[in-house]
Parts: sequence; C-alpha cells; structure tokens
Amino acid sequence: MRVLTLIIFSLSFMAEINAQQYEKATLGAGCFWCTEAIFERVEGVVDVQSGYSGGHVKNPSYREVCNGATGHAEVIQLQFDKSIISYAEILEIYWKTHDPTQLNKQGADVGTQYRSVIFYHTPEQEKTASELKAKLDTEGIWDNPIVTGIDEFSNFYPAEDYHEDYYENNPNQGYCRFVITPKIEKFEKVFKNYLKK
Repeated sequence: MRVLTLIIFSLSFMAEINAQQYEKATLGAGCFWCTEAIFERVEGVVDVQSGYSGGHVKNPSYREVCNGATGHAEVIQLQFDKSIISYAEILEIYWKTHDPTQLNKQGADVGTQYRSVIFYHTPEQEKTASELKAKLDTEGIWDNPIVTGIDEFSNFYPAEDYHEDYYENNPNQGYCRFVITPKIEKFEKVFKNYLKK
C-alpha cells in the first residue's frame, strides 16, 4: 500500500511539473499537413498532432470536415517546452508561414475548414495572440489586414492515423512536393535559429 501511494504521488508530482514546463497551442493555417511539417522542425516543440477544432459535430471524419458542414477547421495541436520557446514565438512562426490575410482559404485550399484561426487555451494566450496580431498588422508585413480568428478552445478531435506525419511519410506526393516543400524551405531560411538541432 505504501509503495502504491508513493507511485501515485510521484505520478501526480511529474504531471504537475509537466503542466508547468509544457503548454499547448491549437492552430489552424490551411491544410494541417503543411502546418504539422513546419512545427515538427521547431526546437522546443515536443509533440504535434493533426486534427479538427471549432466545430459542432463530435468525432468528425476527414470527409465530413472537407465538405465544410461540421464547422471544424483543420488544425494542429502542439505541445511545447516553455523554457525553450515562448507562445509568442510559436505564433510568430505560425503567422509568417501562411497567409493570414486570406479568408477561409490558403492557396488552392478553399473553405471554412482551411481558415486561419488560433484557438486559445488560456486568457494569457488570448492576450498574447491579440497583441501580436495588432502589432503585425501595424507593421504592414502583408498588403491586406490579418483575418486570423482568435477563438476560445472548445474541442480537438485527432485526425485519422494516415494524416499523422503526412509529409514525412509522403514527401514525393504531388501536394507535398509542390506546396509543402517550398513552405519548409522558406521556413528553414527565415527561422533557422528555431530549427531543431
């Protein structure tokens, strides 16, 4: 009994440390294959999962989300080590690796499921996202204003297994070669200080 109590205490203690050290971010930036491929290369990001957020249907399928009727966005949910990278830095990479001025689309991917959206998990994340969005807008990096939504997180449903690590598993697939590879090359050039060692 004593050993079991000690194990439970240890697990609880480790969970508390992890909660203090790690933070979640849920981000939509068009096709989740692209966003996942970018953030898997970021130092301090310990986990990236593709999925669906912001809709009204429980456990939606990729086919259902693609028809635009579930209200979900294709997103990634990532976990990052706050001692290595901040939420503001995560958002800077996020905003500068897609076009946040396009409403409900990214390139040829069109529909609300491809919207640019940040689902914040805490009031601090909401504040950071709102302040950084306003700052980037005033810097005039893009010709048009940022349309990225900043919405409270409510749900996340993991995508089907074949979506995970899609780019890594299918680098020669057409979409990967012509859409994702150029994004990664640009990211690696602009954000080289953020790359995993």
